[in-house]
Amino acid sequence: MKRRKFELWSGVTVLFLVLFLIFLVYPMLGILKQAVISKDGQFTLEQFVKFFSQSYYSKTILNSFKVSITLTIVTLIIGIPLSYFYSFYRLKGAKLMFVLSILCCMSAPFIGAYSWILLLGRSGVITQFLKNTFGIQLGSIYGFRGIMLVQSLKFFPLVFVYMNGAFKNIDNTLMEASANMGCTGVKRFFQIIMNLSMPTILAASLMVFMQSFADFGTPLLIGEGFRTFPVEIYNQYLGENGTDHNFAAAISVIAIAVTAVVFFIQQYATSRYKFSINALHPIEKKKPKGIQGVLMYLYSYLLIGIAFMPQVYIIYLSFRNCDQAVFKPGYSLANYQAAVKKLLVRSIKNTMMLGIGALAIIIIISILIAYLVVRRSSFLNHAIDTMAMLPYIMPGSVIGIALVIAFGSKPLALTGTIWIMLISFVIRRMPYTIRSATATLMQIPMSIEEASISLGASKLKTFTQITVPMMSNGILSGAILSWVAIVTELSSSIILYNNKNITLTMSAYVAISRGNYGLAAAFAAILTVVTAASLIIYLLVSKAEDIKL
Repeated sequence: MKRRKFELWSGVTVLFLVLFLIFLVYPMLGILKQAVISKDGQFTLEQFVKFFSQSYYSKTILNSFKVSITLTIVTLIIGIPLSYFYSFYRLKGAKLMFVLSILCCMSAPFIGAYSWILLLGRSGVITQFLKNTFGIQLGSIYGFRGIMLVQSLKFFPLVFVYMNGAFKNIDNTLMEASANMGCTGVKRFFQIIMNLSMPTILAASLMVFMQSFADFGTPLLIGEGFRTFPVEIYNQYLGENGTDHNFAAAISVIAIAVTAVVFFIQQYATSRYKFSINALHPIEKKKPKGIQGVLMYLYSYLLIGIAFMPQVYIIYLSFRNCDQAVFKPGYSLANYQAAVKKLLVRSIKNTMMLGIGALAIIIIISILIAYLVVRRSSFLNHAIDTMAMLPYIMPGSVIGIALVIAFGSKPLALTGTIWIMLISFVIRRMPYTIRSATATLMQIPMSIEEASISLGASKLKTFTQITVPMMSNGILSGAILSWVAIVTELSSSIILYNNKNITLTMSAYVAISRGNYGLAAAFAAILTVVTAASLIIYLLVSKAEDIKL
């Protein structure tokens, strides 16, 4: 019996190894092949030479680094204080503040850019109001500054949520001990709290950096002359001014190399801060008082209010009368009626079908990989875990191109079908749930499973009825992140979609790109409601206080 169970898990290992080789490694090798093999079948580095020798192209990587590094610093500066106030003080309306901040970072990447253009663009509402009323001429929102504005307001909640988890793990006795030694206030924050939270700060920095580096929608809509890496990949693959698939593949290879280097640097930095803390005595939240309390409330609610404004404004605009790019006086459901005629039903159906299907596959994969890594540790299982994390460090457009190259012809001709979208969503978004499930299983003592087996339960029954239910909180936490990332996915979908498999996110983006702002607002509003409903349902079902990243 023991041997049969061992063979079962060995079979699972082999199955995952084969699947990952086919759907992940093979497409990546396809990109590499297209980058170094010329059209006449000769090995060449011509595409790489072209990229690095012409500043027009090589500048895109510098621009992406400029945005991502600056953004990481900005989000840490504004996100850490917010998390500190939330975790160490009893703020009124803290739950609402948390939910709104999550909705900011879980919205589709381009919605913020689209909304801020309508607010602060050349003909934006705020721009025109300040100009006509006070004679104040705002600077351009386009380019580097616009990208920074949109991305910082979207990604600082990632730092906020990460740091909440770190601050909860700080033992109150450490705070009391530092106070007894005269280390209080700002000095204690920097010397004690920040040092204890350094692994989480590095993890949050990596998440923000990767999200910014891979963001396609924001730079495309608001960047104008400021060109970034993902946008250049898209332009070379599907651009209106001519395409070069070999060059697009070469840029994709460079993108993979760059993000991998950043990932390993972060892993090395994190290894320098290896320690564990356990909050046996959790932090006792204090009541904010006096001018300090007023400033805390002002900072917290003003920051989240500004960050959430694009979502509110989009919903408002969805009810305004509109003629293409011009919003007119009056309100109606005309935009939603137009959306119904423009693939709304199909978009919602595809979004739900792809989302639920991809999430079900992700959950199964995550549970099995977590068990293989934690309970059946081996070289092959850790290799599978490493392969599963590769999409975490790759821009979505790269994955989209890789899948088209790999499955654009027989024997697996999937390009243009809904199946290639499903594969893309699973590949892109499984790392969230895998990491969450693995972290949860590591905290479950092996003795519980051993006790179940000693009482006569089989290993399989123990796994399905004891281990998996105990992993449920971690699985749910990762699953909600995967789900929202799936329904708002843009960068890989724009390479893979067509009218048959179009999603809500793509419908909104297509409407924006065609200058039909009212229709775009309707699609974006529905997408925002779907995202909000997903989060609320998760919080009700899981009865969780927050979301752990």
